[in-house]
Amino acid sequence: MAQASAREALGAATDALVAAGIEDARLDAEVLLAEAMGMDRATLASDIGVEVHPAAARLFGEMVRRRLRREPVAYILGRKGFRRLELAVDRRVLIPRPETELLVEVALERRPRTLLDVGTGSGAIALAVADELPECDVMATDTSAAALEVARANAEGLGLADRVRFMEGTVPEANAFDLIVANLPYVAERDWASLQPEVTQWEPREALLAGPDGLDAIRRLLRERGCLLSPTGLQKTMAPAALALEVGEGQADAVAELMREARFGRTEARRDLAGIERVVVGER
Repeated sequence: MAQASAREALGAATDALVAAGIEDARLDAEVLLAEAMGMDRATLASDIGVEVHPAAARLFGEMVRRRLRREPVAYILGRKGFRRLELAVDRRVLIPRPETELLVEVALERRPRTLLDVGTGSGAIALAVADELPECDVMATDTSAAALEVARANAEGLGLADRVRFMEGTVPEANAFDLIVANLPYVAERDWASLQPEVTQWEPREALLAGPDGLDAIRRLLRERGCLLSPTGLQKTMAPAALALEVGEGQADAVAELMREARFGRTEARRDLAGIERVVVGER
């Protein structure tokens, strides 16, 4: 029996993915076939008539079946690119998004001596800062022990284990930071049903949902020791000089107000490539 060509395999897979309602079906098919065949997309595109050997065809078929179940491509591949890094990811952590790179850019602009990444997940932000700002002392926290396992493994795999300290929790006691960055859960409960199945069925729910308006996790952080002063201002605090938070669409104004209540007197919003106010920065 003749083996299928890459063109034929891609056509059949793309048709199946389109029928399942998957966006970017052709792109996903190309990425998965290139992975199955052990080559990059550019090489595959330049030799689209190449035969797909049986072992690669079987692997590709399994990958496509997983994608048809709406499993994200990053989980199928087991990795995701973030800035200059390639991070291992699985269902224990959120898949890093391009808009989160804004938090790294804030750090690069401010060049803090010390930085805390709260809710580090895969370690994307902390490891990118450690990679691009080697003079910065970086700490990363998460309330999920499972997520910290992934982050620590990424640090080891990237040769950055000696550059980032990991700790279970949120804001550590007796530590002062020039900058705190956080991509906390910010999905409102009312919006959950409108999200793609790739998110609701596969990514960790506790890393996404944050109460009726999506701001519960941010409120908790701002009330953590070191972030929110008491009304009299006499509470002993290890408050950061600046705080940068990723937020959902339409949340920037509310988060800026919460920051001002927490004594961050000056705030600004940063827009992502889609023009959405995605990061709010507050300064003391």
